[in-house]
This record gives sequence, C-alpha cells and structure tokens, in this order.
Amino acid sequence: MSHFRPSNLASNFNYFNNSINNIPGTLQFNSNAIAPKITLIDYNENQAIRRELKNPLDCWAYLDTESVSWINLDGLGDEITWKHLSQVFNLHPIALEDIVNVPQRPKVVEYKEHLVLISRMVTLDQRSNFFVSEQISFVLGKHYVLTIQEEPKYDCLGGVRERIRNNKGIIRQKGVDYLFYTLIDAVIDGFFPVMEVYGEFVQSLQNEVVTYPSHQSLTKIHQLQQDLLLVRRAVWPLRDALNSLLRDGNELISEEVQVFLRDCYDHIIQILDMVETYRDLASNLTDIYLSSVSNRMNEIMKTLTVISSVFIPLTFIAGIYGMNFNPDKSPFNMPELNWYWGYVFTWAVMLVVGGAMIFFFWRKGWFSNLNVPQKSKK
Repeated sequence: MSHFRPSNLASNFNYFNNSINNIPGTLQFNSNAIAPKITLIDYNENQAIRRELKNPLDCWAYLDTESVSWINLDGLGDEITWKHLSQVFNLHPIALEDIVNVPQRPKVVEYKEHLVLISRMVTLDQRSNFFVSEQISFVLGKHYVLTIQEEPKYDCLGGVRERIRNNKGIIRQKGVDYLFYTLIDAVIDGFFPVMEVYGEFVQSLQNEVVTYPSHQSLTKIHQLQQDLLLVRRAVWPLRDALNSLLRDGNELISEEVQVFLRDCYDHIIQILDMVETYRDLASNLTDIYLSSVSNRMNEIMKTLTVISSVFIPLTFIAGIYGMNFNPDKSPFNMPELNWYWGYVFTWAVMLVVGGAMIFFFWRKGWFSNLNVPQKSKK
C-alpha cells in the first residue's frame, strides 16, 4: 500500500527547502496551477441552492445573509484567485500561508473574525485500494464555512452534500457551526474505512508470514509500518487541535455543537488506538517473519542432516572398495574383488546399512516432525 506519489514527495521537499528563507506570510504557487473550482452551497431550513462560481468575489452576496453558506475550493489555484479570496473573507496572511503552502501540520488557529482548522483528509482509491492523503483547510465564519482541498480528485464530503440536498437529518435546521462539525466528522470518519483495509491487510500478511515467508513479505511489512506512521502523523496533531478547541471554546461554536465535537474527539481516539494496535502487530510481524525463516532453515538443515547421515556410511563403503588394492600381492588386499557375488554383496551391505539407519531415525521420531519446505505461492 502507498501514501504519497513520488511527484508529491518531490514537491513537499521543495516546499520545505524553499520555505527556510521565505518571509512569514509568503505564498508559493505552482506555475502550472489552474484556477480552483469554486462550489457554493447556500441553504436554510426551507431550501438549498448549489452554484458553480467563477470568481471568489461572487461570494459577497451570500456572506451577510442569515442562511448558511458552504464555499468549497477544489485545488490551490493561482495567486489572483487567492488575492480575491483574501479580500472577500478577510483572511490573515499567516492563515493564507497555512492553507496554500502544503503540507502543514494539523492545527487550529483563532483569528478575530474567523476560525481556521488545518487537517488531513484520507480516502481510498477504489481501483488500487491504496489510501490517498491530502490537506483540507476549514475557515469558520459567522455565516459561512470555507473549505479548501489540495486536490479535486478525491473527496469524502459527498455524504454531507447529499444530506443538505435531500434535507436528511437536522443539518438544514442548524447553524453554520453544525455544518463545521459535520464536515470535520466526515473527514474523521474517512479514516475508518482505511483502517479496516489495513486490518484485513495485517491479517493476510500475518498468514503469509507464518505460512510462506519471503523477501516480498518483509517488504510489505516495511511498507505497512511506513503507512501507519503517516496515518498517525495525520491523526495525532488533529487530536491536539480538537482538544484545544474543546478546552478553550470559541464564540463561533455553540455549546450544543461542542457536545458533537466531543464525539469527533472520541472517534479520533478510536482511530489512534487502531493505529497503535496495527503498529504493534506490524512490529510483531517482523519477529514472526524472522522466526518463520529460522524454522524453515532448521527444517532444511534437518532434512540435509538426515540425508547426509544415511549416505555417509554408504560413501565410506564405496570409498573403501574404490581404492583398488591388488589382491594378487596379498590375501588381505581386497579379496572381495575376486568374488563372483562381490558386487552384489557390496550393494546388499549398503542397502542394509542405509535401511537400518532410516529405521533408526524413524524410531527416534525424526521423520514425524520433518516438514519439507514447499514452493511459495504467488
């Protein structure tokens, strides 16, 4: 399983290298980036509308209404888009830096007019069954929630859109802080399918390591440990961010929604418990792999020892009669060479000796636990 594509890793290293000498609040954009796709969902208890916006300036008309507005940006976009977005939502330069310059550590930052939450969103690629991670940023205002996704390809927020469109549950009866909670809850719940896949993968890998350990098994164990570490790095800071939000509170979040956020915090704790459990199992898999390889080597050595033990006396007999002493010179020099049945006699002696040793090993129980290694299944 995999987390980052090589191109993403390269861009991440470039960001860290370039950000050392940058002034705080400096934004870095990809020269090939296109304008992000802006989607607006504005709703109240009676109706909900969805529109595609070409420019962030079109959001002005929805920010001062009593309805709840959810503005979603797919892609980080270009500098012009973010200048307009900063004007519309009055975003602090540091907040813009955290949103645009990915990756950032999950955190929550409070400003005068809004609240910014940086998180990681994971989704499963159904074709490869790999998990993909991207940064998602939340900006909570008085009547709006602004979400910015790193890439438009993957998304786990479709269920929230469905609930708003079909008026399922109580989401359209609540305020903007409830929408903020619902989106965070959807992001956190997106980790559970990923962890279920890893649970099945750990189980299958354990069976493979016990039954048919191979070098590929060790590679899979190493990759599993790396992926679980990346999941932990995504969830652990989010736990601290939510804990800070629950402990200190915020005027934009009501006490009712605070209770729902505690449920999100509990889900994060469950995910962390699963991650730690799978990490321990992955560490144990390395020991199981080494034990399995050692046991297979012992079985191989045992098999070779049995074969060698049987053939050593036979080789000894064949070696004696291979010395070719001249029996004419002395009656003690290989008198069997002149026997009519000498060759047959020698074979009979070797068969009797070999059979006696096999019978002896069988009575000792050497063959009862002898497990000849089989070819690994692909």
